[in-house]
Amino acid sequence: MEPDRQVLLRFGTGAAATDGADLSAVVCDGDLLWVAGDEAPVLHRFTRQDGGSYGAIRTFPLDVLAGLEADAEIDVEGMDRAADDLWLVGSHSRTRKEPDDDDGDDKVLEKLATVRERRTRNVVLRLPLEGEGAAAHPVGAGDGGRRTVAVLDGDLLTALATDTLLAPFLPLPGKDGGLDIEGLVALDGALLLGLRGPVLRGWAVVLEVRLRTDPDDAGRLRLDAAAGPGYRSIVLDLDGLGVRDLCRVGDDVLVLAGPTMALDGPFRLYRWPGAVADRQRVVRSAELTRLAELPSGRGADEGLDHPEGVTPLGDDAVLVVYDSPAPGRLSASRTVLADVFPLDPSRSLAEPIAGEVPCPSAP
Repeated sequence: MEPDRQVLLRFGTGAAATDGADLSAVVCDGDLLWVAGDEAPVLHRFTRQDGGSYGAIRTFPLDVLAGLEADAEIDVEGMDRAADDLWLVGSHSRTRKEPDDDDGDDKVLEKLATVRERRTRNVVLRLPLEGEGAAAHPVGAGDGGRRTVAVLDGDLLTALATDTLLAPFLPLPGKDGGLDIEGLVALDGALLLGLRGPVLRGWAVVLEVRLRTDPDDAGRLRLDAAAGPGYRSIVLDLDGLGVRDLCRVGDDVLVLAGPTMALDGPFRLYRWPGAVADRQRVVRSAELTRLAELPSGRGADEGLDHPEGVTPLGDDAVLVVYDSPAPGRLSASRTVLADVFPLDPSRSLAEPIAGEVPCPSAP
């Protein structure tokens, strides 16, 4: 399915060095667009401009906001806004060193044998927001007299270490089928975390996680184990694909799905009806609606243009951003193109929207 239109994100001269080349999470919030990547620990805030593009960028350092070590590799892969908070999740994944094209045989084997754990990826962040409209901004850790940013630091991995389904996959790198979180929806009292991997005999996994603020430390989140371990696993039949992102549309959850490895597809968009109110543990393919097959990495763009982030534009369309964007999405003036797809594939949105319908405000 081809996009109905494209939206220009203007990174400008004040943005961090990512330049839109590693976008992995996006949230539409009124006339604002919050965007994060999986490389530099930064959060971008765009404001909708006349004509439908997004500009007036302001960039916030996530490592400073969250009180983490300098230049911490958070690997943000999911984001959502709920009330006055912005929620973000790191991938929680391990990595395997990647050989270079000119490495000798011994070097290739040495690198492939090297698996690393990056502790700062093992986080869930709750960033309080203050201000309205274009003045909205996240509040950092230690800002006196303000609501406190809170961090879940490693507790989820500790809980999953004894999980029947997922414990065997924790030692594996994410791109080898190990644990890899890519997607977040914030609900009343819970977060849904989508897993790119592992995929279990073709079934994808979503974790429903319940959190509470540590009564002894307002900057610390804990799993709410009042009734059980603080989480539960939900499996979805996504035709063998893993979760690349999640977003909420009314009472439904949209699932952006793709391969666990860095392949060119398929990438698909599914609707999970009624998931906000009623989340059964097993969701069969007949209970999901396949909305669209999204283009990626074709022809000269092989290995590029992988859909990684999705956010609703009203009830009729979604905005999709890409990791490793193809050259045609980027320009020397530091802009990147995102795509808009209709939720009803039979209806064209090019004329009705044409850059003039603002994004929905957060619930």
